[in-house]
Amino acid sequence: MAAPGSSPVAATRLVLASGSPRRRDLLALIGIAPDAIDPADIDETPRKSELPAPHAVRLATEKAAVVAARHPDAVVLAADTVVACGRRILPKTEDEAAARHCLELLSGRRHRVHTGVCVIDGNGRVRSRRVETAVVFKRLSPAEIDAYIASGEWHGKAGGYAIQGLAALFVRQIVGSHPNVVGLPLFEVAGLLRAAGIDPLSRRVGT
Repeated sequence: MAAPGSSPVAATRLVLASGSPRRRDLLALIGIAPDAIDPADIDETPRKSELPAPHAVRLATEKAAVVAARHPDAVVLAADTVVACGRRILPKTEDEAAARHCLELLSGRRHRVHTGVCVIDGNGRVRSRRVETAVVFKRLSPAEIDAYIASGEWHGKAGGYAIQGLAALFVRQIVGSHPNVVGLPLFEVAGLLRAAGIDPLSRRVGT
């Protein structure tokens, strides 16, 4: 409640520049419910010789800029998650052949998941972070790959798997942020939102 004679603090609108239900669920874990969902829908094709980490940051920044232009008075949060095997950017798999290829490539190996996060506030200030998590898969048998392909969980997922589902059975080790692999590094996101004037705990404008 505002003090007598003072004006109530207006809430800052938060727009999530992603249609991912996983990112909405992750934000809910830290008490954040976006006021609007507005996916950026940009070309996500890697540039020639572009490495995974800068690719993730570039896409997150471009997504945020596109959506911020449509919501000039809001705080806009955008992210992009890239699964990388060495210097190779693995695709968001749209067919069984691509998913199978990714799983065979990741089998028995360590790979890295990079998420670029960008927040643009109502004053147009841009803040961004990149978070990297190392993931080690067990060696997958042909039967395990077949079963995962049959599950359909791979569809539209970077690297052909979703760690929050059946693919958790394949993970021998994670070094770094687990939410980052799902699609949003919550510790870093909370810091960016606070800097932009949104307190993840009280969901009020920061002081």
